[in-house]
Amino acid sequence: MKPLIIGLVADPAKPTQIARGFEDLHEKNDDGRHAWDVEVLSEPFTLACEDVDTVLSRLTDQGREHRWDLVVGITELPLRDDDGRYLLIETDPQQRTAVVSLPALGGLHMHKRSKHALRELISGMADPATEGDRRVALPHRSGRWRLLLGMVLANRPWLLVPGLKSALVAALTTGAIATINSTVWLLAGSLDWWRLVLATIASLALVIGWLVIDGELWDRPDDDSAQARERSHLYNTSTLVTLTAGALICYLALYLLNLAWAMFVLDPAVMGGYLKQPLGHGDLFVLAWFVASAATVGGALGSGLESDEAIRAAAYSKREEERRERLAAKRNQTTSAR
Repeated sequence: MKPLIIGLVADPAKPTQIARGFEDLHEKNDDGRHAWDVEVLSEPFTLACEDVDTVLSRLTDQGREHRWDLVVGITELPLRDDDGRYLLIETDPQQRTAVVSLPALGGLHMHKRSKHALRELISGMADPATEGDRRVALPHRSGRWRLLLGMVLANRPWLLVPGLKSALVAALTTGAIATINSTVWLLAGSLDWWRLVLATIASLALVIGWLVIDGELWDRPDDDSAQARERSHLYNTSTLVTLTAGALICYLALYLLNLAWAMFVLDPAVMGGYLKQPLGHGDLFVLAWFVASAATVGGALGSGLESDEAIRAAAYSKREEERRERLAAKRNQTTSAR
């Protein structure tokens, strides 16, 4: 029996990486022959949280063009049905097409979960006896949080650290100088813990706000519809959570490095004698805390934050903008060829 040809159309970046893991995956019949083979096409095929019928229509066109028996789209964008529910899977059994939204898997154990979901989906679509109209929607209450977690983890906030390398260098330089300044010692020792907490929050908020403004990461609705507003709200929330997580990682690294530097170069007894007040090694932790907040503002904002690819990738709206540009370029090429 001739094997079925399964076409996987994957958005660039993470969906394509996952799809590539299926290229060598072959199901076999009882006679040892392949039941289906997989071909992968890396191409943007989704636009925002648009109607899934449009997505399935594009996948159907790809299937006809490449003469695939079954077509499955893999996207990292959220998809919704007409009732406003977020979807994990939507199928069109008549056209033998389906689409999978990776963020709806929740982000944790993504490769394992996606492999299981795709295998089950393709096996069901390939079997005429079990194929049917299959839609997997997320729960109304918990589904949004699951989707948001998947979007944030897909943004990989830890990769913001290399994207902020210039700001981190500037902040470390500022912190190294401030650590040995007697005035900074006096300020750190005079602050209550709640003031230090507020300083931390304020410094992180300034950096995150500057990243959003400088990188133009804030998404605005395309129109005044409820769906467009919901999409922008979801994108902006995922962007802010991603930037907050990345900034916290940088702040913690800055604190630990400042603390290590203070313990290496400073003797609390000597500094206490100079300031004429008792100081101990515990005061170094407070000093490093205060210096981390001050250096985050003075170093990061003073240096000018670069618009690195890792920072732009933290915003779903920016990735969506790139998809639109790719699709527009492809349409122009197609029109020119005709």
